[in-house]
Amino acid sequence: MKNLNTPSIILKSKSIGHKIDFKWNRKKTEQFLDCLEDNEDLENALSHINHKASVALTAALLEWVLCRFSGYSKATNDIQERIEALWCSTLNPENTKPIEFDLDLNFPATGSVNGPIWIALMNARLIDVHYKKGSYFLQSELTGLVLLVRHLTPKKKVFDKWFNDIIIELSHFYPCAYTIDTNTVSDEEVYDSSNEPLICREFFFDKDFEYSAEASENAINNFVKNLDYEKNPFLNPIEKAS
Repeated sequence: MKNLNTPSIILKSKSIGHKIDFKWNRKKTEQFLDCLEDNEDLENALSHINHKASVALTAALLEWVLCRFSGYSKATNDIQERIEALWCSTLNPENTKPIEFDLDLNFPATGSVNGPIWIALMNARLIDVHYKKGSYFLQSELTGLVLLVRHLTPKKKVFDKWFNDIIIELSHFYPCAYTIDTNTVSDEEVYDSSNEPLICREFFFDKDFEYSAEASENAINNFVKNLDYEKNPFLNPIEKAS
């Protein structure tokens, strides 16, 4: 995992190696799949960031999941592959294949390990679908993933500070270009995010990273260039960035 060195903020949250001590049941599964009610403030905050930022935030949140279950599940390799694919997709959605997950419902959605992983990867898949479709309602799919990661994290105050700081920065550097009006915008309308500025992993996990459009572009291109296109089934080698 040379591209995914463990972020210091995730180490600080005690996510790695911490016992699985959070509650998980069917109610939790339903809560993180359908969580728009009573979370208006979070949904509103997410609606202020653009599409590439939303996909990048999805990849960053999956890293919290990856670290939380490292050593607990063999599915961590699958999580990493999807993280890499999401980053490639921020450059160009055509760089990746659909990050399909459990279409036959074979992956167990129960238990304190498999349950949260199932929810995380299903949410990531939905976000990927909406991003490639150009849905104006992309950001709302992030709500469940944010709440899930917070639920999993041992030191929630660490996660809260990281997330709140990131949302402020994203809203400033990667603002959403439109305001959703559910009365006038249908789910069939298509938003073109191709001209949105590029975003990199360092934006989320490197406290010394100084933002600029050029620095972000160089960093994400360097990340993508070092991926193994032979081993990751979600990447399209033909579209590999130079």
